[in-house]
Amino acid sequence: MKVLIVGGVAGGASAAARIRRLDETAEIIMFERGPHVSFSNCALPYYLSRTVAQSERLIMMTPQRFKSQYNIEVRTENEVTAIDRSAKTVTVQPKDGEAYTESYDKLVLAPGGAPVMPGSIEGIHSEHVFGIRNVVDITRTDAYMHEHGVKDVAVVGGGFIGCEVAENLDHAGMHVTVIEAMDQIMAPFDYDMVQILHKEMMDHGVDLVLEDGVKKITPESVVLNSGREVPAQMVIMAVGVRPETTLAKAAGLSIGATGGIAVNEHFQTDDPDIYAVGDAIEVTNRQTGKPMRLALAWPAQMEARAAADHICGIDTRRKGFIGSSVVRIFDLYAASTGMNEKACKAAGIDYDFVYVLPSDRVGIMPGASVMHFKLIFSRPDGKILGAQAIGKGAADRRVDTIAALITMGGTLEDLKDLELCYAPVVGTAKDVVNMAALVGLNVLHGVFKQVPVTKVRELVEHNAYIIDVREKGEYAAGHLKNAVNIPLSELRQRVDEIPHDIPVYLHCRSSQRSYNAVMALQHLGFDNVYNISGSYLGICLYEYPQDVLKNREKIVTVYNFN
Repeated sequence: MKVLIVGGVAGGASAAARIRRLDETAEIIMFERGPHVSFSNCALPYYLSRTVAQSERLIMMTPQRFKSQYNIEVRTENEVTAIDRSAKTVTVQPKDGEAYTESYDKLVLAPGGAPVMPGSIEGIHSEHVFGIRNVVDITRTDAYMHEHGVKDVAVVGGGFIGCEVAENLDHAGMHVTVIEAMDQIMAPFDYDMVQILHKEMMDHGVDLVLEDGVKKITPESVVLNSGREVPAQMVIMAVGVRPETTLAKAAGLSIGATGGIAVNEHFQTDDPDIYAVGDAIEVTNRQTGKPMRLALAWPAQMEARAAADHICGIDTRRKGFIGSSVVRIFDLYAASTGMNEKACKAAGIDYDFVYVLPSDRVGIMPGASVMHFKLIFSRPDGKILGAQAIGKGAADRRVDTIAALITMGGTLEDLKDLELCYAPVVGTAKDVVNMAALVGLNVLHGVFKQVPVTKVRELVEHNAYIIDVREKGEYAAGHLKNAVNIPLSELRQRVDEIPHDIPVYLHCRSSQRSYNAVMALQHLGFDNVYNISGSYLGICLYEYPQDVLKNREKIVTVYNFN
């Protein structure tokens, strides 16, 4: 069997190695139009800050090692330009030399994706404008930055690449502005959770521009649609990745609704002898059954393995993906999996969520900090749909747990009873995810009512009756402008001060004491009480970035972030 592979990074290299493990006699040839194969795509931004000290460290394998260790022939700087499906050949154009043809029994397309460079932007093709795709791109970017004494960099796009590039440029001593046309960075996170990331960027000196696009790029600045001018001697375009489908289209292979190459559960295209994997393809959302694109490393690896298995006669069927991911933004780790609120609304799913802020480990342990955790579940069955976690601790571990439960069709009851490892230095006896499940079950079964932090500004502006159950010293250090202070320690003695005939909203620092207050009041005959999910810490983190960016009046006397 002769297998040709187009593309030598995550998907292509993984498919080649897997096929070799399954078939020692197969002839495997991998083509890569660039000079490198099997490089660490996800680690590229970290060269800018020298977290990865040398660009050579980004390259995981060489053609020579592929040949000596795997007996796989790698042809770099050889671009596959055409596919003849009837003859089962490809046309290859070397960087230097004449084009030639190569026959195949099976063909794997793993061309990846290219940074989107909108042609409508004046100056987009200037020498100081860069997209980040490979080792060549990142070394060119780094060289330009140092050779031209760059001080101000504009990063256009607030997704994974944009945020990671911004962090590493900041560490490299650049003044960075992130420009995002949407109202938030990091689309996998809901608007309430992403404010924590907005604040983190602002706290580290990154200028954040939201809901504004780029109109023009000049040698010294970026001119926005609003007319605002952002200083920039270098521009990084990170607005998205366009799947490389030119080769597939020219061969008459189907392109899916999302713009990626259409494949089946074995990652076969229309042609049963042609497979496709990685950033260039369209996959199935495991939860909705709808097509989506998922430009992440883990799916590319699994797609490659499944395709290789099927090529070698192993019947492997992928049931789709849920989109688990994690990113570090300065001192915070932000992880997500499954569906967020936007996705639930788009799919017409009846859902609810809880937002809890427990400690990521026992509070007296060094390094203990708050873990912001949002858990989304369906009504009325309590099936877990998604989760988002942000904190200095192991956000990924908590979200990985949820990803496993989503894959297995787990519910809040399953999560509540999940037995997890515990030691004071790594967690709490009732872990963050267990806590979220318990609160979720209370909300699902109507044990108490809650309102989210997103509604608090409206409550304050309409002079709703809000009780702050923190102690007097905490209240004095900062509170909602119209909140009444009735500490939990005094609640039962002051219950006569609380009205029965209007809604009453309670909060503390993180919602734990206010939950206890709500439960006590309900037992004392109050059916008009609501717990504010996230409480004062969540309110401050949600409000502050918007107050700064929108230059609006704050609803608190003093922000508290600890």
